This record gives sequence, C-alpha cells and structure tokens, in this order.
Amino acid sequence: MTNVYSLDGILVFGLLFVCFCAFFKKVPRLKTWLLSEKKGVWGVFYKAAVIGTRLHAAVAIACVVMAFYVLFIK
Repeated sequence: MTNVYSLDGILVFGLLFVCFCAFFKKVPRLKTWLLSEKKGVWGVFYKAAVIGTRLHAAVAIACVVMAFYVLFIK
C-alpha cells in the first residue's frame, strides 16, 4: 500500500490526478462544471487536463510503468 507522503505515492497521485482531469475534459457537462476556471486554485484542474490531453502518450506510458512498479517491484 502506498501512502501520499512517499515519492511513490506522490507520483501515483499526480498521474491519477492528470488522468482524472483529462477524462473530465472529454465529458461536456463535467468540463463546464470543473474546468471553466483557468486561474487560481481551480485552474490546477484545467492545467492538469491540458497536460493529460497534450501529453497523452507520455502519461499513458508513465501510468503503465508506475503500475508495473507498484505491483511487482514494491
């Protein structure tokens, strides 16, 4: 089990957050609700969604590598 205070936990949380926001960007009703602000605290969701959609190949590879690490190495 990973916790948020280790480097592994922070990386897993970051990857899941980026994937979560990129998914929300594809759903029209959730996009207007969560990703309407581009600045401030709510802007973090928008910026993570942009990272997830523009770097989708790198994020997918990072998710697979992290899953392999968490399941088999750790």
